[in-house]
Amino acid sequence: MAKEGNNMKFYTANADVAAERKVAVDDMILTKTMPTAAGSRMLDGYMSLFDAEAITKLTNAGYAVAGKTDVGEFAIDLVGETSYNGALTKDGTLCSASVEAIKSGDVPAVVSLDVNGSVRRAAAQNGLVSIKPTYGTVSRFGTVPVACSGETVSVMADSVAQCREILDVLVGHDDKDGTSLSEEQCALVKTADAKPAAKIAVLTNFCEAVDDAVSAKIDAAKAALTENGVDVCEIADEKIAVARAAWNILMSSELCNNVSRYDGVKYGYRTQNYTNIDELYTNTRTEAFGELLKTAILFGSDNLSTENYMKVYDKALRIRRVVCEAFEALFRQYDAVLLPACSKLAYTEDDIKSDKYIAFEENQFTAPASITGLPVVVAGSVQLIGNKFSENMLFETAKVIAKEGE
Repeated sequence: MAKEGNNMKFYTANADVAAERKVAVDDMILTKTMPTAAGSRMLDGYMSLFDAEAITKLTNAGYAVAGKTDVGEFAIDLVGETSYNGALTKDGTLCSASVEAIKSGDVPAVVSLDVNGSVRRAAAQNGLVSIKPTYGTVSRFGTVPVACSGETVSVMADSVAQCREILDVLVGHDDKDGTSLSEEQCALVKTADAKPAAKIAVLTNFCEAVDDAVSAKIDAAKAALTENGVDVCEIADEKIAVARAAWNILMSSELCNNVSRYDGVKYGYRTQNYTNIDELYTNTRTEAFGELLKTAILFGSDNLSTENYMKVYDKALRIRRVVCEAFEALFRQYDAVLLPACSKLAYTEDDIKSDKYIAFEENQFTAPASITGLPVVVAGSVQLIGNKFSENMLFETAKVIAKEGE
């Protein structure tokens, strides 16, 4: 059931903090003083024994965590509508709990786990700024695992400056995270050149798949860049366009493995309707998981089957390499790549009813950065993807698009 208007619940848990420097974190990030449910009935009420590394870094830097913002079940949906707590709606449109926490003025930023692009879509639709940094530069220790090869701890904020401030706190090597890059590599996020891009490629084949409102945002971004001396070039790249299909395969396959731990035995929801261990497993997962998540689990299981492993999963891994090489070729000519983050500036409940798999179609815009692990910033309702460790350049270019400091 959707929750409407001023009665919206965007926190699943909150803390009474009076600190001047405060942020929220989404419900994919473990906190030992507040429950973490990942938007799922399966983990409703789960209390972690430890904080995520992101929480530790924020606390050590003097930030107080004001609360946990709600997410869609395991963060694979559009903007949070599949949460066990119900979708948030405002004026007839679906909205993100993290966005509402920022727009209400309660916090200036939210630290989130970007799994399937919901963080970027929400930021783009609401004129906020977000950064998904280079994969491995921010620790994933203490996050709820879903698609480990692409999910990244990200930041959404009300300004580029705020986004950069929080990211600087989070970046760094962590021995507890096997995917964490070296301290020397992580340091590049802060020390790389902080100059706007000189030449940007606009991917026209992505821009053709959006409505007029999004097209207007793209045109405005192009105009702002051109006015500031940036060379904006329009190109089409069909290799990058195949990222969506490959990412859906990889994400669902990794998700299938990661959620196999939720069986009603060790922790989480447990059905009351069983007479043997098989019924315990089956009924627990049937009752606790939502429809979109079940679909992704079944899809992932099929991809990993003996029959399909080589012709589906392994091929998706090879396509990932092709997409990475396509970006490498682009970055030999351009400093950044511009594309939309979503096909429209607002989703409605009718969108979900008419196409229950819309999240796996809308991620055509967000999958390229997810599957490659490249940094991407959202500003002015568009995405800018840069080469590895180019966050400083992306932030400076985002300031041009968002017209910050003018």
